[in-house]
Amino acid sequence: MTSNTTRISAAVAATAVAVGLAGCVASPSGPAPVGFDGVQSATIQLEAVGTFVSPEEGGYEAAGRGSGFIITPDGLAVTNNHVVTGAGTIKVWRGGDTTKELSAKVLGTSECLDLAVVQLEGDGYPFLDWRKGDIDTALDVYAAGFPLGDPTFTETKGIVSKAVTSGETPWASIDGVIEHDARIRGGNSGGPLVDSEGALVGVNYAGNDTLDYNYAIHRDEVLDVVSDLVDGTDVLSLGINGEALVGEDGTGLGIWVNSVKSGSTADEAGVEPGDLLTRMEGVSLGAEGTMTEYCDVLRTHGQDATLSVELYRPADGLTYRGQFNGEPITAVPVVAGTGTEDPGSGDYVAVSDDSGVIGVEVPSTWTGVDGAAVTDANGTTWESVSASPDLAGYTGSWGAPGMTVYASQDAAGMSPDDAANLLTEGLAEQGCTSTGREPYDDGLHTGVWEIFTGCGGSATFVVVGANDISGSYTVVVAAQAISDADLEAADRVLGSFYAAY
Repeated sequence: MTSNTTRISAAVAATAVAVGLAGCVASPSGPAPVGFDGVQSATIQLEAVGTFVSPEEGGYEAAGRGSGFIITPDGLAVTNNHVVTGAGTIKVWRGGDTTKELSAKVLGTSECLDLAVVQLEGDGYPFLDWRKGDIDTALDVYAAGFPLGDPTFTETKGIVSKAVTSGETPWASIDGVIEHDARIRGGNSGGPLVDSEGALVGVNYAGNDTLDYNYAIHRDEVLDVVSDLVDGTDVLSLGINGEALVGEDGTGLGIWVNSVKSGSTADEAGVEPGDLLTRMEGVSLGAEGTMTEYCDVLRTHGQDATLSVELYRPADGLTYRGQFNGEPITAVPVVAGTGTEDPGSGDYVAVSDDSGVIGVEVPSTWTGVDGAAVTDANGTTWESVSASPDLAGYTGSWGAPGMTVYASQDAAGMSPDDAANLLTEGLAEQGCTSTGREPYDDGLHTGVWEIFTGCGGSATFVVVGANDISGSYTVVVAAQAISDADLEAADRVLGSFYAAY
């Protein structure tokens, strides 16, 4: 997500929207929707409180505010998925009146369209109706809401600059979006975009502060799904509050899960806040820093289909695989095999090299640590950290368990096979038998890995050679195991190492 994109994430400061329901207007003898002069009375501010996990801040409780609007006299409203999913409570104030607090219940959600319908307590509400005519370029429009979390109602004027454009963002994938120049800011997101009669044109959800581009979900896009959401049917949704995560160089890393809707498909599969979804149905996610691939898989197969998923869980440094609407996700043991029920269990500590670039988790009993850099036979310098309960025994024989992680930016152009070969040459002469070299992918690095058994008679030796996905450095990881517990430790090592260049 770029710094000039106006969006207050639920993981930082949740932003709400509300949109209208087609056909939910009063009969001629009943209440009528408000006109332009009544837009403020039907516009709401929402505050979502809950525990979220941010890639920058980790887990914390957040209370974020955003805008929305009422669409029926009995209190139906719509808000962004990224606000309500994972929220423990939702508070609402109408028209800027902070003296009367309302509560809201979530009915249905869509992470791809970033929409969710909520039901306010009570009835007899002023409400907005949808524009009946075409939405053309140069139409006068007004953006209403509560920018920056301020309880003071605001309204800005502009025109439609593009009647229909695409809406691929880190937190949504929408086919029909309106571009306009009625200024919005964080906290406006989800507020109504209305015409000069006060009729709904769209739902504000994003903007660009530098270029002053502002975007609203098109009326027709909302009307296609809002009835389902009112009925409690999720649309293009597995129940996550997510956004595409990118590296410092702009490379897409996957879909970060800020929070998970209780009882949802994602929840039942075992997805947790703080997970990074890297693949679904064999498709890499977030490649361009948007939700496009994630939502395309849902559009292709449907949210009720059995969908394969792969994710990386930074909390324990492991890769997980499983299915939505199928087999729950489980950790992928790299070395220990299916006999290891929980390769992430036990007492582990973090160690690092002397420069602080490399980090990895090892058993707390591996107290011998060496973090000095090394230089290979080609003159390439590698940051390095080794750990073992007997460092001399590990580095000088096959009699002690241990591990080493090497990382080098100078070796960024080295192939994973060549990197692994730095540690595998001559192993056959020491009694080691290879089980075969295979592809390696932990979501952050790709390359090869190889297991050798019978080293020195009974030791198992594991080697990984890989490049980070942005191609900025190369890593070589070695783990030596004597017992089954050491194999579990090797899994933890391979799942937790990183290089912070």
